[in-house]
Amino acid sequence: MSHRNRRFAPFAAAAAGICMVVAAVGVGVSGAGAGGVDRSARAVPGDDVRLNEIQVVGSHNSYKVLPSQAEQDMIRSFIGAAADRMQYQHAPLPVQFESQKVRQIELDVWVDSAGGRYRQPLLRSALDLGPYQPEIMDLPGTKTFHIQDVDYGSTCPSFVGCLEAVKGWSDANQGHVPIAILVELKDTPLEVGDFDFTDPELWTAEAMNSLDAEIRSVFPESSMITPDDVRGSRSTLREAVIQDGWPTLGESRGQVMFMMDNGGGYRDDYVAGHPSLEGRVLFTNADPDDDDAAFIKRNDPFDPSIPDLVEQGFVVRTRSDSDTLEARANDTGPRDAALASGAQWVSTDYPVPGMAVGFETPFYVEIPGGTVARCNPVNAPPSCDSGNLEDLDGPVRPPSSVPPTSSSPNSSVPSSSVPSSTSRPGGTTAPGSSTTRPGTTIVPAPRPPAPPATGAQPRTGQPSYTG
Repeated sequence: MSHRNRRFAPFAAAAAGICMVVAAVGVGVSGAGAGGVDRSARAVPGDDVRLNEIQVVGSHNSYKVLPSQAEQDMIRSFIGAAADRMQYQHAPLPVQFESQKVRQIELDVWVDSAGGRYRQPLLRSALDLGPYQPEIMDLPGTKTFHIQDVDYGSTCPSFVGCLEAVKGWSDANQGHVPIAILVELKDTPLEVGDFDFTDPELWTAEAMNSLDAEIRSVFPESSMITPDDVRGSRSTLREAVIQDGWPTLGESRGQVMFMMDNGGGYRDDYVAGHPSLEGRVLFTNADPDDDDAAFIKRNDPFDPSIPDLVEQGFVVRTRSDSDTLEARANDTGPRDAALASGAQWVSTDYPVPGMAVGFETPFYVEIPGGTVARCNPVNAPPSCDSGNLEDLDGPVRPPSSVPPTSSSPNSSVPSSSVPSSTSRPGGTTAPGSSTTRPGTTIVPAPRPPAPPATGAQPRTGQPSYTG
């Protein structure tokens, strides 16, 4: 039995034992479901399907909310129509999971080891608006937002706060398919005119270690799928993915996994001293021939390499839209390409209807058939049934816990700042959500390379501010 299977086996054994006891005494572990039906004593169909054999919708810059109208107007006065590229926002993470069928999110992260570095955005100073959420931004710890000084609105300004929001929903809905969390490390300075923009703190090796530690402060090992789990006894992660494959849904429901969006120098620094990501939390955005290859980012949904990568056993993230361009044009061609490609995660800014801000469009993205997940069109086994991949009312295990953290509290923005929601049985529903919705996908526009951080050695794989 591989290392991975040994680690997941106790959950399967415990679940089987609990189910036997429950069946004998007729008492539900977590109570009866709707209509008084006990759902904890039955097996979940689809357990044998592997996590790389399904496809789900993800959200891009999942934390993002727009600043006030006055701030938006000032941005537009300086950059004109380019402001359109930032004109999107998202509901809080639990709402995305509960009512928008999102199972992959993206978080942009900034080092703030002392706290307070990003508390007073330049845009807010220009409008005499005061600090931005100082009760959170003043504390040490990684922060989550899009662009310093300019596009900083976030439903969870602290990285740990974002993770706590994910964990809270996950613990309450243990039957979910694995949630993938894409993390983009950002430290690029803004250099426009004579403005005094905040100089970002760099992503050093020490900062990357702290990022792993912050993740582990929220999620115990039993709640995560890590490179060590997948590699098992193989010498490299790539070998394990190709020869042994990924965990099954039966082994990984209710868990999360983390991937690094960056490549180049960021990926190199993260891998250094950790061959095949030994001891690391994030799967890196690697080249297919690298020892740490498991996750591969292909933003262009028309990239012909995607189906082949999926067939080999890699997990792939692609995008269905970017910079609001496809939504404004209602261009659904890239969506169809993304879904047909077999990429496991299809990322969008429009997971439900009614998400557009400042313009009207029918554009949004969903899994065909309206399920949360579907059998992957490229590599799913013939026995796979899209209706059996996720069951939030199915068997559960007790929520895992780690010591609470007080340095980066969970947070939220005022309800008026984010899309509102209405209720559905068992949770909330975002505006315009429905049981089925047509999908959409997009080809991102080419982006120029960003400049290296001041005082740092130039890095490849630098983050993009439209990403």
